[in-house]
Amino acid sequence: MSVKRVLVIAGSDSSGGAGLEADQRVLAAHGCYALTATTGLTAQNTLGVQDIFVVPSEFVRKQINAGLEDVGADVVKLGMLSSADTIDVIAETLQAHRDPPIVLDPVMVSTSGSQLLPEKAVKELRTKLLPLTTILTPNIPEAQLLLKDSGADVPEPTNRDELIQLAKRICSLGPKAVLLKGGHLPLTKDHKTAKTPEEATTVVDILFDGKSVTLFETEYLVSRNTHGTGCSLASAIAANLAMGKNMTRAVRGAVRFVEAGIKTSVDLGKGSGPINHFHSIYTMPFVPGRFLEYILDRSDVQRVWERFTYHEFVEGIGQGTLPLERFKEYLVQDYLYLVQFARSNALASYKAKSMDSIAASAQIVLHIQQEMALHLDYCASFGLSKQEMEDHPETIACTAYSRYILDVGQSEDWLALQMALAPCLIGYGAIARRLYTEEGTLRQGNQYWKWIENYVAEDYTEAVRLGSALLEEHMQQVSPSRMEELIRIFIRATELEISFWDMGLGGNGA
Repeated sequence: MSVKRVLVIAGSDSSGGAGLEADQRVLAAHGCYALTATTGLTAQNTLGVQDIFVVPSEFVRKQINAGLEDVGADVVKLGMLSSADTIDVIAETLQAHRDPPIVLDPVMVSTSGSQLLPEKAVKELRTKLLPLTTILTPNIPEAQLLLKDSGADVPEPTNRDELIQLAKRICSLGPKAVLLKGGHLPLTKDHKTAKTPEEATTVVDILFDGKSVTLFETEYLVSRNTHGTGCSLASAIAANLAMGKNMTRAVRGAVRFVEAGIKTSVDLGKGSGPINHFHSIYTMPFVPGRFLEYILDRSDVQRVWERFTYHEFVEGIGQGTLPLERFKEYLVQDYLYLVQFARSNALASYKAKSMDSIAASAQIVLHIQQEMALHLDYCASFGLSKQEMEDHPETIACTAYSRYILDVGQSEDWLALQMALAPCLIGYGAIARRLYTEEGTLRQGNQYWKWIENYVAEDYTEAVRLGSALLEEHMQQVSPSRMEELIRIFIRATELEISFWDMGLGGNGA
């Protein structure tokens, strides 16, 4: 899928709650790419605006052209436009670029009621930008200001029906559609003006597209964290339009996005804080392709992983000091376990959803088959026959481990089974690689050296690569909570590996 692009032409908010900073967060949360053209810089915080620097209009023109001539835009979102000259330049420049869809948030009246645009700029916006606008998103004071500028008489709306009439009158000024934001007029249950905060239950936003009216009702929320709601709403509409949604769906999604942003906000600063733009997205704690690196670096995994990969049994193999009878007992149980390990990977192939995953799991089964052939030859060098090993009963440790994996495979999904299989597949490769390269490992005269070589051999290394690649690919697609569940499976399987080594030393698993 191609990345959807939105050009934001607006002012910068140094406090980060509104303006370009909020716009970019909203667009990122919707999966869109944001380009910017800065019309003004503000020195402000949650308590208010302290100063504004207006960017020269010709430089704004250069920013717009630079973005549209190279990356391009599916939608343009307009916010604070600063001056009449800036508005003239924007209208002229956008028309030269074949009039992309425009979402215009007419930032003209502050929350405290102050007019932010001079009269000349209001007129330029009304006469030059509204005819180009796909959807205009004024609040009630901004709608009244636009109508007054056109010479119309504008009474204060007192109920929902009068809000609808106000939206229709604004639409007659030129935009294809209007979303009149009703936050300045909270309503009662019967859609009359609330005279006290206790009476207020509902806020109604009205969408009029020139033909039909659509109402979006939201709960009246008492919150001081509403800074940047207008910017965020318009940017969310722009993102939804860029992604191909029709006007009604685009607006509905944006209204719900801002509502949730207010509900989930946290207090920042001493005044009107920002909304939460990231309420519906999550991030993974690892970069793509680095999941295994991430979990092996976690303290909860490290504890069991070190006990597994540096187990006394393993160190005895590396030093050649492990009692022969204990190693032979381990070889028998390892053979019996490999049979179940192959069954588990065959089950993974059955449970896989894509042909690539089916083939990869099947390939691992073939690697296990090759490993078992090497294992039989190796066991024969210790006087152990295939028949003798197959006739030998499984230890409790072997049964517990192998059946745990099969149980995960039966009761959980494909990825959970892969996580249960991972400690054995990856761990043996990591152990053998360490022993193979460590200076302290005994090579000459070590009767267990062949065991180490088997697990650094090309076929086993390829099996580890395949298994690791499968995990890396699929772990990018799970939620953080699901990831934690899967890591718990990995930890439990590693604990059972430790029990397997304990069994090899004649522990309770024997």
